[in-house]
Amino acid sequence: MTVPTAHSWAPKAELTALAWVLAAAAAAWALFADDPPGRVLLGTVALGLVLAGLFGLLVRPRLAGDSSGVTVRGLTGNRRWTWAEVNVRLVRTRRFGREVATIELDADRAEVPELVVLGRLDLGTDPEDVVDALLALRT
Repeated sequence: MTVPTAHSWAPKAELTALAWVLAAAAAAWALFADDPPGRVLLGTVALGLVLAGLFGLLVRPRLAGDSSGVTVRGLTGNRRWTWAEVNVRLVRTRRFGREVATIELDADRAEVPELVVLGRLDLGTDPEDVVDALLALRT
C-alpha cells in the first residue's frame, strides 16, 4: 500500500457554482423588482453571493498538507507552517442542537502565532477525515 505524500481540500465546486447562479438570479430579480426596498435587499443578497462565489474560487485549495507541513490559503495569501510549528486538533461543539466538527490549526510555535479554524464548508468534506489524513502525513 502506498501512502500519499500530499493532500489538499477546498470548498466544493458545486457550492461555488451555486453561489454564482444564485447571485445572477438575485441580481436579475433586483433589476425587475418594482419596490425600492426590495431592490436594495436583493442587491445586497446578490453582492453577498458574489463575495461567497469569489471566496470559493480564490481560496482553492483551502488547506494543503504534505510531509513537511501544512498550507492554508486565504484571501490575503498563503500561510505555511512546518509540522513542528503547528498542532492539529479536531474540535466538536454543539450548535443549534447538533454536534459540529471543526479543525483547529494552532500555530503557537510559529514566528507569528496564529489559530485557524476550518469547517466542512471550507474543506468540502468531513473534518474528521481531514484530521486523520493530516496526522498520517505528519508521521
